[in-house]
Amino acid sequence: MKKWMLILCVAGFLFSCNIRNTKYHLGLNVNGSPHFTDTTSIIMLDSTYDFGKVTDGEKVVYNYRFRNTGNKPLVISSATASCGCTVPEKPEEPIKPGETGFLKVVFNSEGRVGPAHKEIYVVSNAFPSFPKLVLTGMVESKK
Repeated sequence: MKKWMLILCVAGFLFSCNIRNTKYHLGLNVNGSPHFTDTTSIIMLDSTYDFGKVTDGEKVVYNYRFRNTGNKPLVISSATASCGCTVPEKPEEPIKPGETGFLKVVFNSEGRVGPAHKEIYVVSNAFPSFPKLVLTGMVESKK
């Protein structure tokens, strides 16, 4: 019985080590994001936005700005937020070299009274990758 348990543990260990290596074969980076061969570079003009104080129920809209500083078009494949109350809208068209792009984010403060700290994650062909975008502020209750 102990022999079979040892065999199962060793097999499980070997299998788990192999999973990390197969991500490269699937076209994914180690962190699971897509691997792009035609990379470009960016500079973030805005990566943090503090919207100050808003009343419960108000919507906060902000456009994060970035510039394609590389020599290939910048393609944003996805943009996600840490919470369903925050919706990022990525540009649908590639951003040409030298151009400035915008990532629109809408935060719905309804039912979110208190301090707000939301994070937005962007997957693109930029190397190094987009930094984490941050949206902060305070949501006050209706009087």
